[in-house]
Amino acid sequence: MSSASSATTGASKPASTRAKPANKAEAAADWADGRLGIYSLAKANLRKIFPDHWSFMLGEICLYTFIIIILTGVYLTLFFKPSMGEVVYHGSYAPLNGIRMSEAYASTIDISFEVRGGLLIRQIHHWAALVFVAAMLVHMMRVFFTGAFRKPREVNWVFGFLLLVLGMFDGFFGYSLPDDLLSGTGIRFMEGAILAVPLVGTYIQMFLFGGQFPGVDIVPRFFTIHVLLIPGIMLGLLVAHLILVFYHKHTQWAGPGKTEKNVVGMPLMPVYMAKAGGFFFLVFGIISAMSAIATINPIWAYGPYRPDQVSTDAQPDWYMGFSEGLIRIMPGWEIRAWGHTLNMGVMVPLAIFPMVLAAIAVYPFIESWITGDKREHHILDRPRNAPVRTGLGAAWISLYLVLLVGGGNDLFATHLHLSINDITYFVRVGFFVVPVLTFWITKRWCLGLQRRDKEKVLHGRETGVIKRLPHGEFVEVHAQLPQDQLHTITAHEQPQPLELPAEVDENGVAAKTSILQRTRAKLSKGYFGETSQIAKPTAEEHHEITSGHGHH
Repeated sequence: MSSASSATTGASKPASTRAKPANKAEAAADWADGRLGIYSLAKANLRKIFPDHWSFMLGEICLYTFIIIILTGVYLTLFFKPSMGEVVYHGSYAPLNGIRMSEAYASTIDISFEVRGGLLIRQIHHWAALVFVAAMLVHMMRVFFTGAFRKPREVNWVFGFLLLVLGMFDGFFGYSLPDDLLSGTGIRFMEGAILAVPLVGTYIQMFLFGGQFPGVDIVPRFFTIHVLLIPGIMLGLLVAHLILVFYHKHTQWAGPGKTEKNVVGMPLMPVYMAKAGGFFFLVFGIISAMSAIATINPIWAYGPYRPDQVSTDAQPDWYMGFSEGLIRIMPGWEIRAWGHTLNMGVMVPLAIFPMVLAAIAVYPFIESWITGDKREHHILDRPRNAPVRTGLGAAWISLYLVLLVGGGNDLFATHLHLSINDITYFVRVGFFVVPVLTFWITKRWCLGLQRRDKEKVLHGRETGVIKRLPHGEFVEVHAQLPQDQLHTITAHEQPQPLELPAEVDENGVAAKTSILQRTRAKLSKGYFGETSQIAKPTAEEHHEITSGHGHH
C-alpha cells in the first residue's frame, strides 16, 4: 500500500523541462525567484507603459531631488554636531576666531572650511531642497490644471499634498540647524507664532523647545525631527505614492488611439529607465553646477545666533515666505478679556496659513461633489477646457505671490526705493483683490482659447494665402486641420450643470430641496453653465461649413 501510494505520488509530479542554470548568477536568481516571486513581479511591472510627454518629468525631478537630499544629508550628518553646548572657535575662518558659539554652528563652519568638499555638499543639499519643494509645487499644479487628481487618484493627491507640506517644514527645520543669526531669527519668529495660539501655545512651545527660548534643546530636537521623523514619514508617503502610480495606470493627454482604457507610450524597461537614468544625472549635474556657482546660506557672514541681535535682510526660504507675509501685513490687533490677551496680529495669520494650504488638499473632493461624477478618468483635461478650475488655480498662485511680496516688503522697499508702509498697504488690498482679478482674467482667457479652437475646427487654420474671388472680394485661404488635431481639440467632455427638481411634483406638492442641494446646483451652474464653457462644434456644423458654404 505504501509503495503504491509512493508510486502514484511520484507519477503525478511531472519532470521539469527547464534547462539547468547557465551560471551561478542565474542559479541565484532562480533561488530568489522561488522564494520571493521576483520574476513574476518584474514581468508584470517592468513592461508597464509610461506616456512620453515633458510635463510628466516634473514628478521625476521631485523624486531625483529627494534622492539627492538624502545622499548629501547622510554625508553632512557624519560631521555635524547637533549640540547647543558653547565652544570658542579656533579654526581656519579667521574672522570668527575667539568668538563663543554653539557646537552646531562651529561644526557647520568646519564642514564649510575644513571638510574636503563639505561646502559643496552643503550647497547641493540646500539647493536640492529648494528645487525639491519648487518641483513638488509645480508638479501638483500640473496635476491640478489637467484634472489628473480625479477618481481614482484622490488619495494619491492627498499623499502629494502631505509630501509638499512636510517638505516645507523639513526645509525650515533644516536651515534652522546651523544656529546662525539668520536661522535663529526664524526660530524666534516661529516661537512667537506658537505662543500666540490660545490655550495650547505654551505647551507646544515647551514640547518643541524644552524650555524658555533659546534654551539648549532646540538644535538636538530639530535635528531628530529633520533627519529622522519627517524624512521617515516622507519616505513612506513617497513609496505609497509610487505604488499607487503603478497601480492606477498613468494619465495621458487626449489624442488618436488614446482612451480611458489604455496607455500609449514607452515601456518602463528598457526605454523609460534609460531615459530616467540619464535625466537623474542631468538634474544632479545642474544642481551641482548651481551649488558650485551660486552661494546659498553663507552662515559665516551672519555669525552665531544671539537673542539680542537680528540679521539684516532676514528672510526665510521662498516656500515659507508667504507665511511671514501673512504676519507682516496683519495689523497688530489685540483683544483683552477676562485677564487674558489674544494677539490677533499673529493668531489670525496662523489660522489662515493652514487654510491656504488646505485649499489644495480638499479641492478634488469638492469638485467631485459638485460634478457628481463617479467615473474613472485617465485622459487629461486641457486647462482651457476647465475655465473655472484653471481660474481657481491661477487665483491661488496669485495669492501666494502677493503674500511673498508681503514677506519681503523690507527688501522691496530698500531695493526699489519705495515706502515699506505703501508696500504693506498694497499687499493688504491685493490679498482680497488680486485673486479675484486673476480668476476673472484667467477664466475669460480660457473661454477665448475655446472660441479660437472652435473657429479652427469649423474654418481651419489661417494659411497666409490671399485669394481674390470673382466678384472682387479678397479672402484668406484656410486649411482644414489634420484629423489628429481635430481629435485632440474636440475630445474633451462638456458636463451639463445639475438641475434642481421641479418646484412642485405631478400632484402639485411642493418639492423640498435642502440648502446643500441648492448650493450644489449653483456651484454646478458656475462650473458648467453657459458662461463657463463654449459649446463644442458639432459634426453637423463641421460638415455644413466644410461642404462649401462659406468655407475657403
